[in-house]
Amino acid sequence: MQRNKKDLFKLFLKGSMMGAADAVPGVSGGTVAFITGIYQELIGSLSKLGPAAVKVLFTQGISAAWRFINGSFLLTLAMGMLTSLVLLSNIVLYLLAAYPQMLWGFFFGLICASSLVLSKSIENWDLKNIAMFILGGVSSYVLTGMSSSVLEPSLINVFFAGMVAICAMILPGVSGAFILLMLGLYSYILGALKSIDILIIVTFAAGCFSGLLCFSKVLNWLFSHYKNLTMALLTGFLAGSLNKVWPWKETLSTRINSHGEQVADLQQNISPLQYQQVTDLDAQLAAVLALALLGAGLVLLLDKIDNK
Repeated sequence: MQRNKKDLFKLFLKGSMMGAADAVPGVSGGTVAFITGIYQELIGSLSKLGPAAVKVLFTQGISAAWRFINGSFLLTLAMGMLTSLVLLSNIVLYLLAAYPQMLWGFFFGLICASSLVLSKSIENWDLKNIAMFILGGVSSYVLTGMSSSVLEPSLINVFFAGMVAICAMILPGVSGAFILLMLGLYSYILGALKSIDILIIVTFAAGCFSGLLCFSKVLNWLFSHYKNLTMALLTGFLAGSLNKVWPWKETLSTRINSHGEQVADLQQNISPLQYQQVTDLDAQLAAVLALALLGAGLVLLLDKIDNK
């Protein structure tokens, strides 16, 4: 697909949104790709990376290989994501620490509306599609409710974490950052990005690339042969992730992170009234509802513009 400079700038912004989302444990960059209408192109382009692209490179040249993998699309998106992760990670983490209920409220509204929009793309809600939706929802709900473990931050584990996290990052509703959090490497990887630790970044990126080579091909095949079932499964993943972004939580257990700080490990969702009783903190219900409506409104507006 040919894109002019304006289109590439819009794509860069979408990549930036994906990067900002991936910085938050519980929100997926794949969700943003779905919302902004680039998900299937992203999966299709990623699936072409590998031996087929190498063959085109050696038989037809660099230009043909670049077009084959949709290189301009992938490079612009990657630049947006990387820029966002490096520049916005501190801001996102600050908001997560200072205004957690309001930030989660915004994402809750965004994901609710996204699930509704995605459900409209499924042509026929028969028993198979309903079953796949339930499977996706239950799987995502269980995954986002799991407590974290702690891996030693060796290069092998960083590579492995990259492989697993990237698969989650390109699935709507399953957060790559949350997977890193579960593995106990979230702060370590984010710290490497902020300090520009080249060895850790390259190792993690190599793991991500390896995971992409395999998983994107599987997803692309599923879209080609079982589009409705795949969409129903992914919509279920998205709906199930609401478990993670519910704004009011009670901490059941804590752990010590790589910086020696005590952080929440296992949490359960509670009502705003219970939150005030348990924590003696303001539930900020009005602000959370306002931001949830803002998030939902943005998604519905994007969908309306896309339909036009």
